[in-house]
Amino acid sequence: MEIQDHVAYKFSSFMANMQIGWHSVMRMSVDLRDLFLYEAFLYYNPLLLLTTMVWLWGINLWVFSRSNVNYAKIFYLDQNHLTHREIWKCATWMTIIVPTSMTAYLYLYSHGEVSLAASQPVLLYFAVLMILIFPFDIFYFSSRYYLLRTLWRIVLPLQAITFSDFFLADILTSTAKVFSDMERSVCRMVHRQVATIAWFEADSVCGSHSIAIPLVLVLPYLFRFFQCLRQYRDSGEKSTLLNALKYSTAVPVIFLSALKYHVLPDSWTNFYRPLWLLSSVLNSLYSFYWDVTRDWDLSGFTRIFKFSKPNLYSHLLHGRTWVYVWVIGSNLILRCTWTYKLSSHLRHNYLTVFTIAALEIFRRFQWTFFRVENEWNKMNSRSNIQLSMNDPTNEEFKLFASTDHNV
Repeated sequence: MEIQDHVAYKFSSFMANMQIGWHSVMRMSVDLRDLFLYEAFLYYNPLLLLTTMVWLWGINLWVFSRSNVNYAKIFYLDQNHLTHREIWKCATWMTIIVPTSMTAYLYLYSHGEVSLAASQPVLLYFAVLMILIFPFDIFYFSSRYYLLRTLWRIVLPLQAITFSDFFLADILTSTAKVFSDMERSVCRMVHRQVATIAWFEADSVCGSHSIAIPLVLVLPYLFRFFQCLRQYRDSGEKSTLLNALKYSTAVPVIFLSALKYHVLPDSWTNFYRPLWLLSSVLNSLYSFYWDVTRDWDLSGFTRIFKFSKPNLYSHLLHGRTWVYVWVIGSNLILRCTWTYKLSSHLRHNYLTVFTIAALEIFRRFQWTFFRVENEWNKMNSRSNIQLSMNDPTNEEFKLFASTDHNV
């Protein structure tokens, strides 16, 4: 009951903040409201999406713990790693703090306190950064250090690539839009354009035509590309080169889209847009094929939902045909629609882009179950092979144990 009361209290606080913010926005004129919502959305939607991802990661860990998947062993976590309860605790605080900051921003701006309103997203971003890099042993220090160390290994793959390295790098590809919006937000903060309309000029340094947008979008794919090359160097497996090729197909999608603002309209319509469409289809289908045939093990599909104790969710999901159909079908559809969020020339409708970015995070949430299950199955198979090699066969045992030799 204590947990339920705690969640109910946090949810009521969240809804109260949303109500205050909504009433504040309704005080504005229609034209000002549209511009203002677009700007406020830019600052806060990345953190709202990350909050959603943290909640879903907690669900992933809860399922792993119920199905006896040793995720700590898979990700090389120490004994102080965060459990699903601690992940949900962090998500709860994020769910309170981010909307509260957004509410303060909306309220102060609508009441004429522009300078105070402008400080809200700046303070929030600064607080998030400080919590991540805080050097003292508080705020889950070992987990923060593990995250930052893994991010550093992703940026500079100078060592052998572990499962946690490329797993987190894959997640970063699903949050490319999040980091792109963060870059634009920080750019406006640095240039003191928060709570102003100076940023609205598309060709400004922080505008929607900025070359920094495709550069930030492509970074996660480049990180993953170089990881695959490093894996090929270490293992010699040709499949890693095919995986690198998959990530390279995202590059033309991103940069061809950005070219719309830097070429003549006729050139875009007759030449670059067909190339963009072709590269989008190639990237989506190649990525879908790799998910189903390489990242997942369809022979043991849904085994991840076989819990050690009877559970309603296990009953609904384990061994059910509809789970196959749903996960594969939704993965195909969302692999195709996520091209929308990678394409800067399609990003003017921010609510649509936010929805697609949220759906991509949900797709990655589904993908995580079966990718981790596949890795766990591989680890168990290797362990069984090693045990069988170490154990003597019956014939060997008889040979060495027998003392009765007839010559």
